[in-house]
Amino acid sequence: MIKQAELKQLELVKFITLKTIIDIYPHYYPKGAVDFFIEHHNESHISKDIESGQVYIVFDEQDDAVGTVTIHKNEICRLFVLPQYQKRGFGNQILKFAEDMILKDYKTVVLDASLPAKSIYLKRGYIIVETHSIQTYHNDYLCYDVMIKEIDK
Repeated sequence: MIKQAELKQLELVKFITLKTIIDIYPHYYPKGAVDFFIEHHNESHISKDIESGQVYIVFDEQDDAVGTVTIHKNEICRLFVLPQYQKRGFGNQILKFAEDMILKDYKTVVLDASLPAKSIYLKRGYIIVETHSIQTYHNDYLCYDVMIKEIDK
């Protein structure tokens, strides 16, 4: 089940986001890039997105929160599934939900793909339209792709 997040769930969304970054991203990115992600997905940004009605939480059958996604216009942002729930279909469930929400008003879905999720997006028909590299802390680099999926209506 997927529900729109309420401000009282700020700590939950923050936990899902940071736990996933801290546990998964060091396998793909140098420390400076991981620190950048942590700072980027801070409480202030999450709070603002919840207040504007853009954040959703996915729950399993036991009503445990397992993931989150933020939808801003036609862009999928902050899509995270807790590490212990990965590879169980929750990421695809959240992604389909976000795509369906976006495609009510837009023909194109846009997202910034992290290295851990890139293959999932490619399998779902996304194409790379830009590649970026940002210098972060400790002279490390964060590399990511901007991807789109176009739907003909």
